Amino acid sequence: MRRYTTDLSDAEWECIEPYVRSPNRRERPQIHILRHVFDAVFYVLKSGCAWRLLPRDFPPWRAVDYWFRNWRIEGTFERLNAALRDLLRELSGRNAQLSAGKVDSQSAKTTGVGGEGRGYDGGKKVSSRKRHLLADTEGLVLKVKVHSAKVPDQDGIRLLLEPVCEHLPRLSHLWVDAGYQDRGKEWAEQELGLTSTASGIRTK
Repeated sequence: MRRYTTDLSDAEWECIEPYVRSPNRRERPQIHILRHVFDAVFYVLKSGCAWRLLPRDFPPWRAVDYWFRNWRIEGTFERLNAALRDLLRELSGRNAQLSAGKVDSQSAKTTGVGGEGRGYDGGKKVSSRKRHLLADTEGLVLKVKVHSAKVPDQDGIRLLLEPVCEHLPRLSHLWVDAGYQDRGKEWAEQELGLTSTASGIRTK
């Protein structure tokens, strides 16, 4: 029975479970049901509460935080996102591999700490981090890159696309935000062989 609206349904857990890694002998023994750990993670993400404020009917917050960090570091969430994205594309009658994508960036204001990961965005006049997203034409995310906001979009597009383009053999066109014009747009066209169009144009 679902205790909270953020809890996974049986069908949702059936999709997720194959991508959840079991611990090996050198890791912390698994003493909590991983489905309940996932439920706790979704509760935190949806409610915005701190780990320490998790309701007591979830596994202890330290255990949830431990699993969340491990899944993030080892790429579990990226693999899961890719699998679910490909499944949704296929269910909608599309090829799992996209042929066109959208690139955009956003600066997110940060606190006064952050080291090299934090910088000043001259355009928006805030001290922040910047995130770049590559999504398909349905808005499903393929890749996210986060770095200091002082890095201009023209350079950020390279950090975003270079690691993934070899895994996207059908990708041939990009819709790009105005911030990627000139150098960033040129680089994508010349180095990756992609065509590009300013975002906001509707297509069939």
